[in-house]
Amino acid sequence: MHATISLLQAIVLGLLQGFTELFPISSLGHGVLVPALLGWSNLAANTNFFLVFLVGTHVGTAIGLLFYYRATWFSIIQGVGRQLSQSRQQGLSSLWRLNGNSVNPYYRLFVMLLIGTIPVGLVGVVFEHKLRTLFAKPLDAAVFLTLNGFILLFAEYLRKSRGRHVSEKSVNQLRTSNVLLIGGSQILALFAGISRSGVTMVTGLTNGLSHEEAANFSFLLATPVILLAGLYKLPSLFGVLGQGVRTQTLIGALCALVASYISVRFLTKWFTTKTLRPFGLYCLVIGTICIVRFA
Repeated sequence: MHATISLLQAIVLGLLQGFTELFPISSLGHGVLVPALLGWSNLAANTNFFLVFLVGTHVGTAIGLLFYYRATWFSIIQGVGRQLSQSRQQGLSSLWRLNGNSVNPYYRLFVMLLIGTIPVGLVGVVFEHKLRTLFAKPLDAAVFLTLNGFILLFAEYLRKSRGRHVSEKSVNQLRTSNVLLIGGSQILALFAGISRSGVTMVTGLTNGLSHEEAANFSFLLATPVILLAGLYKLPSLFGVLGQGVRTQTLIGALCALVASYISVRFLTKWFTTKTLRPFGLYCLVIGTICIVRFA
């Protein structure tokens, strides 16, 4: 006998995933806390059929991101093709030279996204299930969500204390070490309550990016991680674990797709003039309330 997810739960959780994956307030944390607050006891975060459902919503979120940044990804594909063509004339060593006028800027962006994806990819494959099993409980998620709020607010405090426009740079000016730090910070998001977009933006800000540049790089960096993680586990949806939740997963994925597209449109405009502070305060308040509730 297989547990299942209602259509209402599928819609709510799909929308929740799409919005909270990009807003710096932790999709995984909300995926743990909201079912617990609503009394949806059938949706424990480490239940196999629920994990299968979440895989589908992650794929939907990634597709929404791909659609929004479709022009950028198309330019990246073109840039990689041109750089490969150039390497046939100049030698393979030209593929590793990321500086200079001869390097296609979109090829350089592709390499930076690749470098930034490697750390969380390696750690996620080995430890994601263990971390989810150990810490994906309401009280743990509430504690990490509160910590996430402190991280966002502290980053804004540091930025303000150093001067708002000091050392601002574009993504293409980042060094490999900067990219590794930004990409590696995604590992923290394996803990329910820590936001992937939040920690990557914070690390981007501390490495000299503006809010707008940090947000766009964070969203581009998240796309392959979310998509590949979803596709890696997608076969389980068509196996025994997917029985009874396939329709709900499709509905949830579509809701996540729409929500992620709306979110990224809103946030890319938001971060042209505004900061992480409101999201930090939200995490502190909701996290503290949930700590009291689940303690």
